[in-house]
Amino acid sequence: MSETASKAPGAVQADPGRWKALVFIALAQLMVVLDATIVNIALPSAQQDLGISDGNRQWVVTAYALAFGGLLLFGGRIADLWGRKRAFVVGLAGFAAASALGGAATNEAMMFGARALQGVFGALLAPAALSLLAVMFTDAKERAKAFGIYGAIAGGGGAVGLILGGFLTEYLDWRWTFFVNIPFAVVAAAGAYFVIREPEGGRNRSPLDIPGVVLSTLGLVALVYGFTRAESEGWSDSLTVGMFVASGVLLLTFVLVEAKVKAPLLPLRVITERNRGGVYLSLGLAIIAMFGLFLFLTYYLQVVKGYTPVKTGFAFLPMIVGMITGSTQIGARLMTRVPPRLLMGPGFLVAALGMLLLTRMEIGSSYATLLLPAMLLLGLGMGSAFMPAMSLSTQGVQARDAGVASAMVNTSQQVGGAIGTALLNTVAASATTSYITDHMASATSAPQRQLVQLEGMVHGYTNAIWFAVGILVTAAVIALTLVNAGKPDMGAVTGSDAEDADDAVPVPVVAH
Repeated sequence: MSETASKAPGAVQADPGRWKALVFIALAQLMVVLDATIVNIALPSAQQDLGISDGNRQWVVTAYALAFGGLLLFGGRIADLWGRKRAFVVGLAGFAAASALGGAATNEAMMFGARALQGVFGALLAPAALSLLAVMFTDAKERAKAFGIYGAIAGGGGAVGLILGGFLTEYLDWRWTFFVNIPFAVVAAAGAYFVIREPEGGRNRSPLDIPGVVLSTLGLVALVYGFTRAESEGWSDSLTVGMFVASGVLLLTFVLVEAKVKAPLLPLRVITERNRGGVYLSLGLAIIAMFGLFLFLTYYLQVVKGYTPVKTGFAFLPMIVGMITGSTQIGARLMTRVPPRLLMGPGFLVAALGMLLLTRMEIGSSYATLLLPAMLLLGLGMGSAFMPAMSLSTQGVQARDAGVASAMVNTSQQVGGAIGTALLNTVAASATTSYITDHMASATSAPQRQLVQLEGMVHGYTNAIWFAVGILVTAAVIALTLVNAGKPDMGAVTGSDAEDADDAVPVPVVAH
């Protein structure tokens, strides 16, 4: 679709309130990303207050992950069906109500239920937010700025959550890590209701693909639960293996069904397009590396270095600064001048270099000379790569598929997070155990034994970080080889999207 086509009768004109709308979309995205890490900081206090056993404590995280990861595709399709603005506001209202329930929890069942509800409404909210950006920002330069801001929040919000979570837990009460979502949600929902003007005619009113909904939800839930269970019970556990087998069968059946039904939940044209496929895959791999790192660095700083929760949160600030700089200054400025792969590939490699520095981590490592430069490199690299990846993931998509395409970005991130936490944790735990077994015999006093324990932990982390380096290099290779889009211009819709261009809504598309 050409630029002139976008000005034809019936074409969607740029919304004059789009920059105000971006503020509220970004606020909602920040709330969802914050929630992923803020609750982790509060978990020990909440566990003690509510009497949650060590065996059940993982469900505070798992209940959210299963609902969110399992329902994302469904949430994206509902956004396309209802309209993204309506899905966005409903998602915010539901997330706020679930957060209030979590903050008021009096027992573990109430807490688990609240977390699952947060996941359900998050699965509606997240794809609606990204797809609103996709249909509202259609000019190449404006799109670059908008996605730069969104990418910085998506990448850096988790680290902000560590700071905020530390403050709230240390100085107020763990319940405020839930209650803090309510003002975010109320302001974002009110702003969205009055400011956002979604382009007309972009809905997908086809009948809901019920078999697709059931198969994709069960398949993704089984996959996320398989990785979550592998972390606690091991990879050879019979239920873990059963979950992976069930997930494979369900997701394969889902693909076969989607290829045949008239109105699929996930039109295969969305994922088989080379550039989008490359984005989903490389982004998922990068998230695997990042999620494991957040976990290891949090434990390293608190357990090994003795930092408080607040000090730990502030220690992540260089990564946030790097991500914001990478997204808004490097990514946004270069996105309209160079092909996306030349931002994504080098971005992942710079992040891998930062990760490589962390393989030198020891008990006495200096924050200023090792952790600080490593985190800056990680932030810069990921920020530069995330921004074009987020934009390209919804590029060239018809308006009626925008919600589902956005849901696929979130799905690759959510599944990547589950895999990263389980896979890298397993690597770290295995390396720690073998180190302690080899060295404990020579430790004759209690201080020496404690030192061996700490050395074993750090040895485990650095072993896992080597894996993360390899994963980031793989993400860079995939981005450089699979993503072949050129630099942005208002070009024609190509490939699978062109097949349906006649009955698509005439939305101006920035085709890279």
